[in-house]
Amino acid sequence: MVLAAGLGLRMRPITETMPKPLVPLAGRTLLDRALDALADVGVTDAVVNTHYLPQMIEAHLAGRAAPRIVISREDDLLETGGGVARALPALGGEAFFVVNADIAWEDGPTPALSRLAASWDDGAMDALLLLQPVDAAPGYDGAGDFARDGDGRLRRRDGAAAPYVFTGVQILHPRLFAGAPAGAFSLNLLFDAALAAGRLFGLAHDAAWYHVGTPAALAEAERLIAARPAARIAGG
Repeated sequence: MVLAAGLGLRMRPITETMPKPLVPLAGRTLLDRALDALADVGVTDAVVNTHYLPQMIEAHLAGRAAPRIVISREDDLLETGGGVARALPALGGEAFFVVNADIAWEDGPTPALSRLAASWDDGAMDALLLLQPVDAAPGYDGAGDFARDGDGRLRRRDGAAAPYVFTGVQILHPRLFAGAPAGAFSLNLLFDAALAAGRLFGLAHDAAWYHVGTPAALAEAERLIAARPAARIAGG
């Protein structure tokens, strides 16, 4: 699933006329980069949720051949957790990828999505998050989200800062949503439940990641990518 329903308020004025997932980065939209990265690792079907300027996203996707797209239009914005929960019937009964449409990443020797899939342990995990070191996260201005134990289990930020930020790339299992509330809610609610059960894990990313949340962050990502012409941008 690709989360593409956000309002993109921090990306204004660019998003006054287009939804943020259709903003181009290095010549390709953020949404296409996410979908291409999924297709590159063998994903054949994907759900894309829409809310803000949905017709523009849906028209843009009409010409895609792979992956096959199911649109989940949200008349009322459901946030990250509610959006995925609504799409569960189309996502099947096994673990699945979820990717935010406001980020981009480079792949190391092995694609990040393949590394996540290889690290997935269905018996131990309900969620596996791709993490980026805060000190290597262009466009990100926060204090971090998680610390990571030696076995990969995660802990929330304790105090002023944490070493890792969640990249917006993850694997989730449908059982994570058992007992989830109706309507709008954040995935963080379910992450906390998985954390309490010892079933929230993280994998450190091994290449560059860009948080493309503002016009300034977009310009910085463009500059960094242009300075590294050999970079393997996922979905590029």
